[in-house]
Amino acid sequence: MSSVSDTLNRIMSGNSSARAEIEEALNRARSAEFKNVFISLSEDRALTRADEIDNKIKNGESVGRLAGVPFATKDNFLTFGGQTTAAATILSNFEAPVQATAIEKLEAEGAICIGKTNLDAFAHGGSTENSAYGPTKNAFNDVKVAGGSSGGSAVAVALDIVPFALGSDTGGSIRQPASFNGVVGVKPTYGMVSRYGVVAMASSTDCIGCFTSNVADAEEVMDILAGKDARDMTTLPNYFVPTSVEPGQRIGLIKEFMDKDVDESVRVNVMKYADKLKVAGHTIEEVSLPILKYALAMYYIIVPAEISSNLARYDGIRYGKRADGVKTLGELYNKSRGEGFMAENKRRIMIGSYVLSSGYFDAYYLKAQKARTLLIEAFNELFERYDVLLGPVVPTTAFNIGENTADPIKMYLADIMTVPASLAGLPAISVPGGVTEEGMPIGIQLIGQQQSDGKLLSLAKSIEGSHE
Repeated sequence: MSSVSDTLNRIMSGNSSARAEIEEALNRARSAEFKNVFISLSEDRALTRADEIDNKIKNGESVGRLAGVPFATKDNFLTFGGQTTAAATILSNFEAPVQATAIEKLEAEGAICIGKTNLDAFAHGGSTENSAYGPTKNAFNDVKVAGGSSGGSAVAVALDIVPFALGSDTGGSIRQPASFNGVVGVKPTYGMVSRYGVVAMASSTDCIGCFTSNVADAEEVMDILAGKDARDMTTLPNYFVPTSVEPGQRIGLIKEFMDKDVDESVRVNVMKYADKLKVAGHTIEEVSLPILKYALAMYYIIVPAEISSNLARYDGIRYGKRADGVKTLGELYNKSRGEGFMAENKRRIMIGSYVLSSGYFDAYYLKAQKARTLLIEAFNELFERYDVLLGPVVPTTAFNIGENTADPIKMYLADIMTVPASLAGLPAISVPGGVTEEGMPIGIQLIGQQQSDGKLLSLAKSIEGSHE
């Protein structure tokens, strides 16, 4: 796959041009239409920006660290030059008046967005099947899911359409599709990257990250994205520093992530990865976090509660597409929201409204938040003894399209290994960890303590490729 540095070198050396790179990326995107990767392409704006970059290079002007490099973004990032739908009918006519901070930062460095990728509507899902625009197919197998909710972005990188793509990760929405499609997926420390201009899902766990074909590219992109933003009060001062990792790191292999419910092929490849870490001079020890068994229950109380609040504005009056042919205000609300939301959106809104309702707030939401504090404390205690935690990203490889759609609980169980880091605000990455006999990718998850993002990426980069 073509990397960010490869693309940049071709442009800056004169062997290619920004326009040529963008035209080729657009052609690759169109040729992969059968995979349903993109909701929309921004051809005119992308080519105009490419010409601007080429003119600057010709005139010897400054062009930025990613001059002319094409990228794609999940369609819940607000961008100019087209609609932002979040893959939901209720936003099908929405054109953003502003751009997301993440997009602004990348464009300031010369990167060029070629289009918006498919996702589960409002990022609610783990397969990209809950999209108003249909499911995205796995990069390796057309009958398998792409993962979600950032499935389109993961496949765009896996198919070498673009060198990198943006996604959002609330409970695993970058890491899981990265695992399913054999690419690198980064979820940073909560607050490392601004969420301004990204359609909110759950405000206390939403994180902005990226997909790349290699860890060095991920370092470059995250270095650009990191930093304080006055428009997002949850952002942290820029602490991200790409670094080198020394041998002798203490790495904990999470016992609860390696139980009988995990596919044998996944367990084997995680252990192979652990062996490579040992060869590189690091110490591997099995660790236990008994509270992890409650993490999924915490997540599916806390996150739907935040979803129900964040989606309350979409009523066809204050925000969102307004339904036609209604006579009363009640009909307008019901029809606008009924037609505008997917079934999974409605399910999460109802769960969230229930756990926040009078008589149930203390029994469910408050109890889940207290348990979340215990989870954070348990992680902190482990990180007093270990530098990094290791395990699978998902218990299985990509499942078949349609396999879990009738069983929400089974679908939610696919998040069991990714939601703990999200609830604790920890950085976590998915790196390629081999393939099964059937050729399906397996991801390895590395979890670090808060603000150890640079160290985490450095560890992954130091052994990249050595597990193959």
